[in-house]
Formats: sequence, structure tokens, C-alpha cells
Amino acid sequence: MSMTDPVADLLTRIRNAQRAGLEELDLPASNIKQRICEVLRDEGFVREVSRTDDGRQGTLKVLLKYDEGRRPAISEIRRQSKPGLRRYVRYTEIPKVMNGLGIAILSTSKGVLVDREARKQHLGGELIATVW
Repeated sequence: MSMTDPVADLLTRIRNAQRAGLEELDLPASNIKQRICEVLRDEGFVREVSRTDDGRQGTLKVLLKYDEGRRPAISEIRRQSKPGLRRYVRYTEIPKVMNGLGIAILSTSKGVLVDREARKQHLGGELIATVW
């Protein structure tokens, strides 16, 4: 069965795993999914990301992050650009998420970047998701 939007599937799996209180999440790997998870790790929303190659597609293992009260580090994660309606922004139009408390993830010509880094490098691109 083919998947029409693997990024939305990734975000939904993370959202569902955190609601269920899971410590780790295994999902089919791809380069874009791995890079999005690495951005989430670098920004402190997940603990660790690792990729296991099994000769086919491979698997991503994401260790989720919670606070002392077992509340997830990610309050909300939303897909912005969809396959049916892509959303491209210039670097001056990159939205501030929750007045800077959250992040926007963009796919640029220099790879998948967080909003702060894209603004600094004067890069626009496809607005993939927002996280807070």
C-alpha cells in the first residue's frame, strides 16, 4: 500500500505515541523523516533519533521526551504544507510560532532547517510543520 503523505504520517505517529505515553517510537525510515526528527532532537522536542538499516527501507527509532509530570515536550505538532496544497514562504514571511516559543520546520535548498536558521541564512522554502 502506498502512502500519499509520509511526513503527515510521521507527525501523526509522534502525536499518537505521546498521547499514549510511549517512551519510543519505531517507524519506516526516509531521508526527509530522519532530518525532521533530527531537527526535533536539536530543538529539544525529542530525546534521540537513530536509524537502523535492514536491507530495505530501514527503521527510525525516536525516543520521546517528557517532563517530570509525564507531560510530553510537544504540546502541538501541525502539518502546514500538504501534498494537495503546498505552502511556500520567503524568509521574510516565515511565521513566528507562539511568539518564538515554538518552531517552524522548512524544507529549503540547503536541506531541512528550523525557522531561526532559515531566517539567518536568508532562505525561504516549503513550510513543512509547526511545533510547540
